[in-house]
Amino acid sequence: MRIAVVNNFFPPRVGGSAHLAESLAREFVARGHEVVVLTAAYRDAPAEEEVGGYRVHRLPAFGMPKLGLSIDFDITFASRPSNVRRVFRVLDDFRPDVIHQHGQFLDLSWISGAYARRRNVPVLLSVHTRLESTAWFYSLFFRFLDRFLVRPVLRRYRPRYVIMDEMAAAYCQRRYGASEGEFDHIPVAVDPRELSARPPIDVRERHDLRAAPLIVSLGHVIPLRNRLSLVKAMPAVLEKHPKAKVLVVGQVYYDRFLKLAEKLGVRDAFVTTGPVHRGEVPAYLAEADVVAHDLQGIGCGTASLEAMAVGKATVCAVRETNFPWVELRDWDNALLVRPDDADDLAATLTRLLDDPAERERIAARQRDVVLADFTLDVVTDKHLAVFDLMTAPTPAGTR
Repeated sequence: MRIAVVNNFFPPRVGGSAHLAESLAREFVARGHEVVVLTAAYRDAPAEEEVGGYRVHRLPAFGMPKLGLSIDFDITFASRPSNVRRVFRVLDDFRPDVIHQHGQFLDLSWISGAYARRRNVPVLLSVHTRLESTAWFYSLFFRFLDRFLVRPVLRRYRPRYVIMDEMAAAYCQRRYGASEGEFDHIPVAVDPRELSARPPIDVRERHDLRAAPLIVSLGHVIPLRNRLSLVKAMPAVLEKHPKAKVLVVGQVYYDRFLKLAEKLGVRDAFVTTGPVHRGEVPAYLAEADVVAHDLQGIGCGTASLEAMAVGKATVCAVRETNFPWVELRDWDNALLVRPDDADDLAATLTRLLDDPAERERIAARQRDVVLADFTLDVVTDKHLAVFDLMTAPTPAGTR
C-alpha cells in the first residue's frame, strides 16, 4: 500500500503530533508499505531527505505571530500557489492509495484534501487538537473558524476521523457535523522501546534538585496547558512536603503560572527546563515521584501516557469514560482530578507523596492499561486495518 502522511508538524520539530506522524511512518515502512511525508519547512531541516525508508518533503512556510492564542506555539503555514502545485506533483508521482492527515485546521491537510477530492483518494484525518480557548474572545473566534472555514473545507473532501478520546468525538460531532459512522477510535501511541532507553543524564544535578520529592510536568506551557491549578495546589502540598519541587519540562510560551507562583510565595518550588530533546525525556520521567500535566480537562495526551508507560503515577483531569475502549477506575488504574480544581489536585498530590506504596501500586496498573491498548504496535495495526477498509473495492457509484 502507498501511504501519504501529511502534517505541518514533523521532526526535527518537537511535539506530540509530529512524533506520532514520524513513528507511524516508520512503522508503516517496517510493515512493508511505501510512505511519503509532506510537511512544512522547519528551521534548517533539509527541504527533501530520505529517512527511515521514506522520503520527506518540507515545503516553504511562514510562522504564525505570537498573539497569546491557545495554540500559540511554533505553528507554520504553507499556503501559497507554488506549494499547492508541489503537493499535487509529489502526490501524483507517488500515487497514494490513502492519505493520512494530522490536524484538521492545518493548511497542508486542506491542500492534500483538495488533491484527494480531485483524484478520488480516501483520507483519514487524525484530530490532535481541538480549536478551543480558555479566553472568551478566542473561544468565539475559534468557533467561528470551525463553522465557517474548517467545516466547509472538510465537507468538500469528506475524510474519516481518527478519534482519540470521548472529547474529540463530541467535538467533531458538534463542530463538524461528523457522525459516529465516520469515526475510527484509535488512541495516541506510545513506544515503550523508546522510553526504556534512558540516557546517562543526572537530571537532579542538572537542575539542582537534590533529593526533593519531585512532581514532573511534561510539555510546552500554553494557555490550554497553563499549570495554574498546579501552582494553586502547591501551598497545600508544601505544608506536608516542604521540600517538594515541580519540574516543568518544555518551552514556556505562557508564563502566567510563574507570575502566580511568585504571588503565592511558591516560586522557589518551580523549576523550568526550557525545551528538552526528546531522547532525554526518559531521564526526566525516571526521576519523577508523580507526573501531572493534563490538568485542565482537555484530555489525556501523549506525555501523560508516556509517563504511565514507564510506571509513574500520573494525574489527569479526565473522566472515567475518557477512552471508550478502556475502563478507567480512579485510585485503581487511574488518578483522576476535576479540571482546574486546585483543592482536588492538592489532595491527590499530597496523598501520593505521603504513600509511596500506594503510588507504586497505582502506577503499575496505569502501566498495564497503556501497554495493553496504547503501544505503537497496537496503534499501527489499527491504522492499517482502517486503511484496508478504506481502500477496499466499493460498488460503482459509492465512495
